[in-house]
Amino acid sequence: MLSPQLQSWLDTFITWLELGLLLALVVVLLTALVLWFQDRYLQTAHSIRRNYPLIGRFRYFFEHLGEFFRQYFFAMDREELPFNRAQRSWVYRAAKNLSNTVAFGSTKQNGAGRVVFLNTPFPTLEKDAAETMPLMIGPHARQPYVARSFYNISGMSFGALSKPAVRALSHGASLAGCWLNTGEGGLAPWHLEGHCDVIFQIGTARYGVRDADGGLDDARLEQVAQRPEVKMIEIKLSQGAKPGKGGILPGPKVTEEIASIRGIPVGQPSISPNGQPDVGSAADLLDMIHRVRDVTGKPTGIKAVIGSWQWLEDLFMEIHERGLESAPDFITIDSGDGGTGAAPMSLMDDVGLNLSESLPLVVDLLDGFALRERIRVIASGKLITPNMVAWAIAMGADFCVSARGYMFALGCIQAMQCNRNTCPTGVTTHNPRLQRGLVPAEKAQRVAYFHANLVKEVETIAHSCGVGEPRELRRHHVRLVNSNGDSIPMEELWPPIERGLYLTEGRPSLHAPFARFRVGA
Repeated sequence: MLSPQLQSWLDTFITWLELGLLLALVVVLLTALVLWFQDRYLQTAHSIRRNYPLIGRFRYFFEHLGEFFRQYFFAMDREELPFNRAQRSWVYRAAKNLSNTVAFGSTKQNGAGRVVFLNTPFPTLEKDAAETMPLMIGPHARQPYVARSFYNISGMSFGALSKPAVRALSHGASLAGCWLNTGEGGLAPWHLEGHCDVIFQIGTARYGVRDADGGLDDARLEQVAQRPEVKMIEIKLSQGAKPGKGGILPGPKVTEEIASIRGIPVGQPSISPNGQPDVGSAADLLDMIHRVRDVTGKPTGIKAVIGSWQWLEDLFMEIHERGLESAPDFITIDSGDGGTGAAPMSLMDDVGLNLSESLPLVVDLLDGFALRERIRVIASGKLITPNMVAWAIAMGADFCVSARGYMFALGCIQAMQCNRNTCPTGVTTHNPRLQRGLVPAEKAQRVAYFHANLVKEVETIAHSCGVGEPRELRRHHVRLVNSNGDSIPMEELWPPIERGLYLTEGRPSLHAPFARFRVGA
């Protein structure tokens, strides 16, 4: 039995609880009635809500939940896009330095586009394996760059990424011995914090090195290049997320700090021009490359999604007229199938060649114009697993870079909210509450682990094919599965081009090996 005092208190509590529940029920009913009336009579924009007032609102709620239910409950390991669960799981385990071995057979379908490497019965033994050597970029620059790793961090701007994410990447790149590309948003203190090698990207808006009119400011460019961490300069012509459109940073992400670094107004959307304003030809591009390299003393190259390639023929012929020292020191080839940036779906889905075609195309052009030894090739585009990195190197890439692979290493869960400032893992948001979940010291180590484990497995593939290190892989080591389920040699699909062939035979755009690109071929 309860004491009279306790019983009285309990009765009072129950009474107030009943009143509270009754009041809550009345509020819910009144709210539902108001929403029903609004949907039925006041709004005209949504047909479902007008025909099915109140109930129709649940459609949008379930549609939102569907994104998460598909990811965790309904999609198979290799069904999701743009990266499936098997790919993401590999990165997560690599970033945590856990075993990535699997049992009971492959779950990978033998569908069109699958890459198969040709192993040899006499693989390279561990005692004979060679360490992948550093490679020089920019022999004609005053300060050439010797890059230590073949796998590096692609361009992601501070602003698109959060401060903790950039700090983690900077320290992680330093631990890994790879470079970090700033993206087009300018050089932030957080890029420099880890003292890693930094590639400074000049976007179409020239953030961080622009004058009052948006032009290139040589004094600011020289100031950026004087930082010892800055090793190279990349001039961005276009990017995989949106070929033909400039970068987009939503207004909520333009904080005071970001606005100061970029030189733009606080809180307003930052939209870059859709091309370099004063570059309209191959000659203009070489002029800009010369200007930037002369001001900075650093190797200077270009980044582009390849669509039409005739401009590359113009560029390479112009280089031979001016001399090899006029050439870009590197070309970063971005894939046309999307990227980390916010972009119109029409551009992300349907503009630009995918890396599977653009990479061998550019490599063959460089061979045909006898420029392969002069210009380094950097491949970019969904290269987050060892097989695709090994494929890119076999096709002729000197280096590979990834943005989304390193985002997964930071903890990205592919929530597809990069452009909403609501990223639940703190990678692409400037909300302090959400950023709190990303601890730079912890994630920097994961970045380094991811890099080390990916490089190790690419080397394992190379050794299985009988070569000492990944840059010895060639097209004859790879086959590609076609729509019939058969595989064809990559050297048959993309026959190697004789060095200097196009200097004697002329432009290749109207004949082999690019005939299969012509309509009706």
